Amino acid sequence: PRQLGGCGILGVGVWLSVTQGNFATLSSSLPSLSAANLLIAVGTIIMVIGCLGCVGAVKESRPLLLTFFILLLLIFFLEILSIMLFFIYQDEIDHYAQRDLKKGLQLFGTEGNVGLTNAWMIVQTDFRCCGVTNHTDWFEVYNTTRVPDSCCLEYSDNCGLDNPGTWWTAPCYERVKDWLNENLVALWIFALCTALTQILGLVFSMTMFCQAVKVETFYA
Repeated sequence: PRQLGGCGILGVGVWLSVTQGNFATLSSSLPSLSAANLLIAVGTIIMVIGCLGCVGAVKESRPLLLTFFILLLLIFFLEILSIMLFFIYQDEIDHYAQRDLKKGLQLFGTEGNVGLTNAWMIVQTDFRCCGVTNHTDWFEVYNTTRVPDSCCLEYSDNCGLDNPGTWWTAPCYERVKDWLNENLVALWIFALCTALTQILGLVFSMTMFCQAVKVETFYA
């Protein structure tokens, strides 16, 4: 199941990369951190580790089973550490993320940043928001009282030049955070299922490793 899940995630990542190539990232510091690239990386890692475990189980290979156990244990601890650090440094992460996103606004509409531009247009349209912390974030980008057309309540060409009363005023950063909070239960269920799968993988791999050791000792 682990390698099948990895193949599925990898497939979705490749599909996103091919069909949604222009939708990249909102971050200026991590331009390669797109949804597609992230899924491809995660899917590849899961598939490789899953194959190690599968081959190790079929052949009852102690080195492969031990390698699978160590890699899975390492990933499990890294996940726990990441969650702990996220909650401990949540305010600092918020501050850094907002600063980085505002820096990314400066690249909006510039040559070679089609992905970032499309990403902001999609986010502002879907979440009905404008800017990172305020619609006035865009004033510094355009050096005038103007926002992208995706900020408009009713989209039309150059509507971003109209009266501010015709723009979305909700901050995108808070809107996305609110959306994540609304789906927190689903996220925790997914996290718990992932953790349970990893724990079962650790238990089964160590059980098979111990069994292989006993068999080899018996026939020695």
